Parts: sequence; structure tokens; C-alpha cells
Amino acid sequence: MKKGRNELLDDEEKILAPYAVRSRNPGEREYREPEHPYRLPFQRDRDRIIHSHAFKRLEYKTQVFVYSEGDHFRNRLTHTLEVAGISKTISKVLGLNEDLSETIALAHDLGHSPFGHAGQEALSELMRGKGGFEHNKQSLRVVQKLERRYPEFPGLNLCGETLLGIMKHGGDYEKSELLDVRRDSGPSLEAMIVDCSDEITYSAHDLEDGLESGLLLLSDLKELKVWKRIEDSLPKTNPSDQDSISRSAGRILLNLMVSDLIDSVESLLQKHSVQSREDVSLAFQNQKKLVQFSEEFQTEFQELKSYLFRKLYRHPEVSKMSERGKETIFLLFKHFESHPDSIPESYRNREEEEGRMRILCDYIAGMTDRYAIEQLKREGIFWVPY
Repeated sequence: MKKGRNELLDDEEKILAPYAVRSRNPGEREYREPEHPYRLPFQRDRDRIIHSHAFKRLEYKTQVFVYSEGDHFRNRLTHTLEVAGISKTISKVLGLNEDLSETIALAHDLGHSPFGHAGQEALSELMRGKGGFEHNKQSLRVVQKLERRYPEFPGLNLCGETLLGIMKHGGDYEKSELLDVRRDSGPSLEAMIVDCSDEITYSAHDLEDGLESGLLLLSDLKELKVWKRIEDSLPKTNPSDQDSISRSAGRILLNLMVSDLIDSVESLLQKHSVQSREDVSLAFQNQKKLVQFSEEFQTEFQELKSYLFRKLYRHPEVSKMSERGKETIFLLFKHFESHPDSIPESYRNREEEEGRMRILCDYIAGMTDRYAIEQLKREGIFWVPY
């Protein structure tokens, strides 16, 4: 039997926990639209994100390793897909709205600059005192303003709960009613799950990519407390098969983190008597964290993050790539600041409204690594060999 919108909403009620966000109450879209006969609001949001230009460009944006370093390292797109998968899994087990979690996850890095965190640091420095730059805020800007797929409205016209979930750090570049809601009521559990899934995902896959690249060594991992847990679960294979062990370690670590988080969240929801979306907001207002690892695992997780920071993100080879990326962005920004006619007309048309610095920031933040490097050559500025 074909199911329409009402039947699908009724089915959702049967499986969602009382504190989950309902598709019946997705938060208003800024521009009124008729409901779809069989696609629920967050499903429509998800599809709009997937079809956006910003989502497609994630394939050639750096996670840790620039795309030219190899075909098997994660990029922003594969990272995003992994975050979405983990968010859905955790949300489903906890009775949360997995459509909403998946949608927020797919959008969470849309505003990320080229060249990973090095690119963000460069744009943040260039925009200091001029409104700033932060990739979560830029993701919100992308879906509200910069995407141009619909003649009826700017952006993607996403649901209020989706926008609140993307607003990870509690704000956008301008004061808005949405910002006030986020500060008063806090994020949904679905949004909190995505935030934690992001950390889980990059910790596991950055470890795996670091080992595959040879920048991290299995022998060094033995200093970590979490390694004992991983080692106990490793398949009993040839100990000299380092590639197999490296790939298994990332997978096992991922499972350990997800399992611990699920158990911990369930315990915290019971501890704080959370029975509704209003209870989630009350916990936020009282500074009670509902989504975090167990106390024991949190210590091990922080140790792992510190290890990755010291041994991988600050490794001389990664730092060299990062510096090249930052230099590329500095050169492009300064060139376009002096030669605004070189940027697309669609950006120049907004200069009077938003100022030259913001439109330059939007343009460069939207570039892929590959496109930014090509622009250096095309403009005859300077070519940084990658």
C-alpha cells in the first residue's frame, strides 16, 4: 500500500523517543512552501543539500592530506559521508530522528575553506576585525544565502531545526531571530549527536590515514591507553601485516567510541529525567551535558586527540602542506582585493550590500583546493608546487 505524508508521519511517531524532534514540527522555513505529498521535511532538506554546488565541491577539499597526496585519503566529502552514517546509526539506536541527524551531518562542512583548517586559519586572519570567518557559520551562510538553485528564494530554504543544528557554535555573522532561539533553547539531541559524531569520525579516520601515510607508527600507539582496548579486539592475524592492523585499528576504534557514546547518552538521559524536547532545552540552560563519552573513555579520547595533534596535525609534512595552503589563500585574497573584476559577477553584485572583504571571503571559502591552485596559475600570481 502506498503511504502518503500522514501515514509516514504516523509511522515516525511509533519509533521516535519522546525527546526526539518530530517531522510534524520541523521549524518554519523562511519562505513558505507547500508540503511534499510523500517526502518529509528533513528528507527534503537532505536532498537539497546533496544537490547543492557546495556539497559537490567537498570532494576536492582537504581533510588532512591535500588531494594530490593520494586517492585513498579522506577528503571533506568522504569525511562528511562518514559523519552522516555514524550520526544516523547513533540516532536510530537512541530513538532520535535519524533524518534530521543525517541532514545536519551532510551540511556541517559546507562552509569549510580549501586546505582544511589551515585555510580556515588564513581566512580568519584576513577577516579579523571585518566580521571574521568560521566554517560552521559559513555553512549556515551557504544554505541561507549563497546557494542559488531556486528562483523563488536565496539559499536552500531549509527547516528551522536543520538550521539550528548547523549553527554548531551558536551563531552566524549577523544577529538573527534564529540565533536568539539557539542561545535560549540550545541544540536538539540530534544536533548534539552530529557534533560528537564529527569528533568520533575524524579521530578514527585521521588515525587510519596517518598510519597509511606512514606519518604515524603503530609502535607509537602503544603509549595510548585506548590502544589496549583496540589491541584486545584486533584479529589474530600475522603480526607483520602492518597494513591490515592499521585498517583494523581505525575500524575498532570507531566501534569503541560509538558504543561508549550510545551507552553514556542513554545513562545521562535517565540521570537527568529527560522525557521531552523541552527537557533537552532545560538541561542546556542548566549546563548539563547530555551527549558525551563516559568519564573513563573521555580521558582516553582526550589523550588520543592530543596524540593526533602532536604527531599528525603538527607533523612537518602536514605542516608543509598547510603552509602552502595558507600561502595560496593569502595570495589569492590580496590579488582579488586589488583586482575585484577578476571574481565572478555574481559575487561582485553583492559588494555594495556586504562589502568587498565579505564577498572575497565567500568566493575563496567556496573554492576547492584544485580550483584555488588553478586560480593562482590563471591570474599569473604565483604558483605553489603541490
